[in-house]
Amino acid sequence: QVHLVESGGGLVRNGDSLRLSCVASGRTDEASTVAWFRQTPGDERVVVAAIGWSGIDTYYADSVKGRFTISRDNAKNTVYLEMNSLKPEDTAVYRCASTRIVYGSSWDLFLTISVYDYWGQGTRVTVSS
Repeated sequence: QVHLVESGGGLVRNGDSLRLSCVASGRTDEASTVAWFRQTPGDERVVVAAIGWSGIDTYYADSVKGRFTISRDNAKNTVYLEMNSLKPEDTAVYRCASTRIVYGSSWDLFLTISVYDYWGQGTRVTVSS
């Protein structure tokens, strides 16, 4: 089993930056691919970024490309989401999720909620205008 804990959320202003962290414990070798999702009340949970085990392969939703950066430090069992130029529409609860499935050549599978085995509780990000 993998236990995921997010941190780093908060209340910021339009244009500010935040760095979210997702720390894994337990069977961390099962956290092959990790994604950050976000969800607002009444909306679906959507992937904003994902990263493969090596850290080389990454995915970004169009809405965050050029502003968010996902990275991982496997020695620390941590995945980061650096968020720059934050906008009010980025306001959401951000959750990290992991899956045993190894990234191959397409991110399509990893955009599906059901593919993820473990989820963190989430950290709230609020961006004021």
